[in-house]
Amino acid sequence: MTQRNSATAKRRHDRGRTSVLNTRPRSLAWDATTAIEALAAADTALWIWTPAEDQMRFTGATRSLGLGPLAPECSGAAFTAVAIPQDRALAERILKPQAEGSEVAIRLRMRDAETCLWRGVWLEDGLRAAGVVALETKFAGGNLDGLTGLLDRRTFLNRAAEMLTQPGDYDLIVADVDRLRRLNEALGHERADMVLAALGSRLSAAFSHDVLPARVGEDEFAVLIPHGPGNPSERLRQAVEQPLRIAGFDIYPTVAIGAVSAEGGPDAPDVAELLRRAELAVEQAKTAGRGGAAAYGRALESDSLSRLGLEADLRNAFLRGEIEPFFQPIVNLNTGTVAGFEALARWRHPTRGLVPPDEFLGLTEEMGLMNDLGLLMMTRSARQLAEWLKRHPTAGKLFCSVNLSVGEIERANLVDDVARIIKETGLPRGALKLEVTEGDIMRDTAQAAEVLTRLKAAGASLALDDFGTGFSSLAWLAKLPFDTLKIDRYFVLTMDKDEGSAKIVKSVVNLGRDLSLEVVAEGVENADLARLLLRAQCHYGQGFGYAPALPAQEAEVYLNESLADGTAPLKTRSA
Repeated sequence: MTQRNSATAKRRHDRGRTSVLNTRPRSLAWDATTAIEALAAADTALWIWTPAEDQMRFTGATRSLGLGPLAPECSGAAFTAVAIPQDRALAERILKPQAEGSEVAIRLRMRDAETCLWRGVWLEDGLRAAGVVALETKFAGGNLDGLTGLLDRRTFLNRAAEMLTQPGDYDLIVADVDRLRRLNEALGHERADMVLAALGSRLSAAFSHDVLPARVGEDEFAVLIPHGPGNPSERLRQAVEQPLRIAGFDIYPTVAIGAVSAEGGPDAPDVAELLRRAELAVEQAKTAGRGGAAAYGRALESDSLSRLGLEADLRNAFLRGEIEPFFQPIVNLNTGTVAGFEALARWRHPTRGLVPPDEFLGLTEEMGLMNDLGLLMMTRSARQLAEWLKRHPTAGKLFCSVNLSVGEIERANLVDDVARIIKETGLPRGALKLEVTEGDIMRDTAQAAEVLTRLKAAGASLALDDFGTGFSSLAWLAKLPFDTLKIDRYFVLTMDKDEGSAKIVKSVVNLGRDLSLEVVAEGVENADLARLLLRAQCHYGQGFGYAPALPAQEAEVYLNESLADGTAPLKTRSA
């Protein structure tokens, strides 16, 4: 056969092969309909979240997952509202923009549905997130350490984050097995693994079902436990430091223990940071020899390096938008409805999670950034309030209080900035309320009176914060253009037990009424205190009995519930 004829034959063969390939059934090709049917059959849905558009879109088995009322698309607030109240902080984590490539891995309990697993990833530098959601029973996958049967490190971090969304005090304990390398050398890896497996079983048996035990490293175990009676570190030690007999050898295991405490709730610290602190305490415990123990404290950190790093992070936090207002509801005691919010600064550190205010506010002042913080809080809070007023016209004269930092009343451009913010946001007069302390006023009462008068003329309303704890002059109080008095939380918290506190609260309320000032009581921790304040004819209440400071999304959910029910949700929590 000539070369030309050979080439011709090859082309014919290729055409024939192509023809054969093209005759395959078209039904095998995937299309949108097929994909949707497959998702529905598997009780799975696709989700896409676009923060800039405030839009969550769904495709698939939305009804069986409890997402039917939201499909095919909804706002972030609507999505959060469908989660059960205890898991709304977790829903907020799904919505929070992250860096491109960041994973989403959340267990979320929705109303009228089983627990669902949300898996996904952030795309396009945090502009969109997409993934799948499915019932946990069908999509859980492996989440246990293969050797011990305990939670693995990744699952522990996720489960612990869920656990810490619930208010309360918790202890995170890490135990490091002493001399594991020597055990490996003496017994071999297989027998040393038997030791670890036995210790894992003992750890699991030592604690009740409300405790999270995990293996978080080759020779490290961790336990997250609600704070209660007894010493959980000693319970852990007693459980694992019992003799073992492996392959004819008597083993006497010992552990170095590190512990750290944390407060759960919306401001709970990042679990990875807590684990780092507990592991730092373990290293300190090891310096005492076998069987040592240590609790985390700031002294364990390298003061110089930690401070320098935190200072750099704090400066960048302002540029990156990591400082944000959280909103605590202020409730009309007479009607039971949400009257407004107090904006409180929170720092979402990229690795440390929510940094407690007492850890960064002092540093902010030392670095001379308090004026920057005050301007940021006023700007962001006013914008958020303007959005709420636009979306919820039935909310009435909703207001937002922002604290002026120490000395900020003396800042040269304060009045101009307030006037500009009110004009840019279109807020009605009095909607932006500025809170000042007695100490700021009494340093120079004449100058304070002038500045306060100008702020009032610019459209702000004014509140005197923590009234009753300072050295205020009643004569000046009558002359200053305040709209509101805020009773210090100490007197409110103790008014049901201390007659003196009760008299002070009643006197402040009466004083406010005599001066035509509204009165806000801080520290309303339960329904009994709310009833006592209402009996005293106090206008407003604020405290954990209603809600802690909430992220903007969650605060809007709270406002929605208040508008729908006609009253703000009231929790039964003791002071």
